[in-house]
Amino acid sequence: MYRLAGRGVKAARSAFAFFLPGHRVSELAPVGGGNVNDSFQVRLLSGRRYILQRLNPAVFSQPQQVIANLSTVTDYLDRAGKEQRRCLLRVPRLIRSPAGEPAFVDSRGHYWRLLTWIEHTRTMATIGFREQGRAVGRLLGCFHHLLRDLPADKLHDPLPGFHHTPTYLHRYDQVAGSRSAGVFSDAREQRCAAFIDEYRDRAGIIEEHRQVLSSSIIHGDPKVGNFLFDAGGEQAVSLIDLDTVMPGFLLHDLGDCLRSCCNPAGEEVDSPERIVFDRSLFAAVMAGYCENALDLLGKMDKVLLIDAVFLISFELGLRFFTDYLEGNPYFKVKRPEQNLQRALVQFYLAASIDGQRRVLDLLWQQVIMAADTPCR
Repeated sequence: MYRLAGRGVKAARSAFAFFLPGHRVSELAPVGGGNVNDSFQVRLLSGRRYILQRLNPAVFSQPQQVIANLSTVTDYLDRAGKEQRRCLLRVPRLIRSPAGEPAFVDSRGHYWRLLTWIEHTRTMATIGFREQGRAVGRLLGCFHHLLRDLPADKLHDPLPGFHHTPTYLHRYDQVAGSRSAGVFSDAREQRCAAFIDEYRDRAGIIEEHRQVLSSSIIHGDPKVGNFLFDAGGEQAVSLIDLDTVMPGFLLHDLGDCLRSCCNPAGEEVDSPERIVFDRSLFAAVMAGYCENALDLLGKMDKVLLIDAVFLISFELGLRFFTDYLEGNPYFKVKRPEQNLQRALVQFYLAASIDGQRRVLDLLWQQVIMAADTPCR
């Protein structure tokens, strides 16, 4: 379990002083609901704010490469200039120390970085209405469009094997098999195991078609909480948490974005069996995406879109459940069974997607046709 204690707060203050020595801090407070890194809002006496983050060493074994990727991507987007401004895409910038260092390493070997604070914005736990969904899709499409020509070899792979669902399934089988007779005594554990057994044969659907899918630079974690909205909550204006930016399949980003945006109940609920994938939000997100990036999708991307949304939900449930069985070393938790509950949310979401497959396919075809039809 990854937590920040008193010694960590002291390290946070040391990290900030490393980047901006002599600046007087009025507030240093935890911020955000991320499952991986520790993030702080730093407010100066002048009122100016920054984001200070400690990278989770259990997740990122090469944190210096993660920070290098962030610098590469933001520099590239800066060069996009007018096109970036047209899309209204704003991204946090890396603050370097006076000596030009992009990272601070504390006494425990943990890496820290400092980022600009994007003012007059807010995060959303869930998508509340169709126009919000369309705004999210529009911004993700803009992100993919702007990075389409960034050479893949300019980026490090921050998470080797990320989104390779068969690998996650294999790890689960190892962990589950190590339990006494492989027995799950808790009813929630039994439900998770039953979902995995029901859907395991579909774990390779994306990998089986990898040769004909469109690859590009992807965000890697475009969930609702990583979009910033304007103060009114209507327009998405920023994509944050760029730790997982990497070469990958567009379908992985789309699947992750849709499984998050189209779950109005959110990911931390007490009654996961009530989770329903919202198909009207699905249509809205994809309509927005197609405004900026329909041309990036090939034939098989369009054919397998619903499979991708289902798969990412299943994959995340698999990862949460495995992490729970291993004692929660990867995802941060506030209580021991939180990842078990998170897993059930994703499995029930996957089941809802699967149960609406025909309707979702029809809606997707309608979105494509509308996007392909020129305005009169």
